[in-house]
Amino acid sequence: MAFEKITEKDSSYRHLEKMSIRTLLDNINKEDQVVPAAVEAAIPQIEKLVEAVSDKMLMGGRLFYIGAGTSGRLAVVDASECPPTYGVPYGLVIAVIAGGDKAITTAIEFAEDDREQGWKDLQAYNVSDKDVVIGIAASGTTPYVIGALEECRKHGIVTGSISCNPDSPVSAAADFPIEVVVGPEFVTGSTRMKSGTAQKLVLNMISTSAMIQLGRVEDNKMVNMQLTNEKLIDRGVKMLMTRLDWTDYEKAKQLLVKYGSVKKATESVNA
Repeated sequence: MAFEKITEKDSSYRHLEKMSIRTLLDNINKEDQVVPAAVEAAIPQIEKLVEAVSDKMLMGGRLFYIGAGTSGRLAVVDASECPPTYGVPYGLVIAVIAGGDKAITTAIEFAEDDREQGWKDLQAYNVSDKDVVIGIAASGTTPYVIGALEECRKHGIVTGSISCNPDSPVSAAADFPIEVVVGPEFVTGSTRMKSGTAQKLVLNMISTSAMIQLGRVEDNKMVNMQLTNEKLIDRGVKMLMTRLDWTDYEKAKQLLVKYGSVKKATESVNA
């Protein structure tokens, strides 16, 4: 059966320029509602990848994301939020984007077409068989990502993928492929829409589940979050007051600031 890019099929909607703003919004929202169901259908695939990621990270390995364009930018968002949210070191979850940091805000022409560069970019981080590398490509055909995953396999590195087309080349290059098939986009081929939303949801699931497996969450609280602004300090103080059954806000704040995290502050009292 020939590979077919569902993500490139014509939109189910015609003459978008003639729609009222309300009709546009209603139709975009209608299309967005198919995404959670598509993610739900992929949960068995996501589970297998999260198990592999958690096992490697518990043994001291790292998690790499690699992608181009929207996929790479979503990877950067997810990776960059792990240290402040869970208190893990920078460099535990790493996002590699075709074209480098400049590509986060600016489209870099043809960067995604270089089949060798992805592996070169991973080598800059001394990637090894202790790590897991997840390739992200809505189309499932991005050469930069596929080439990287193929080289990872040659070096015994566990690989995963996230795509929005069934039986895609990137899935064939991954040990643990995830396929979230959301159908044609509202604007034909604009995979920053439903496909991007699906990728974001899956990335949330992977990193959050892995961080919980690493013990970075207790009950339902981010007890290791970094105190990088007043909002987070206030959240931490209230969390600490609940955990210690204290009513003195200032006392709890002083303790939290002294130890730097809810977890460490709690342990200091319970020691």
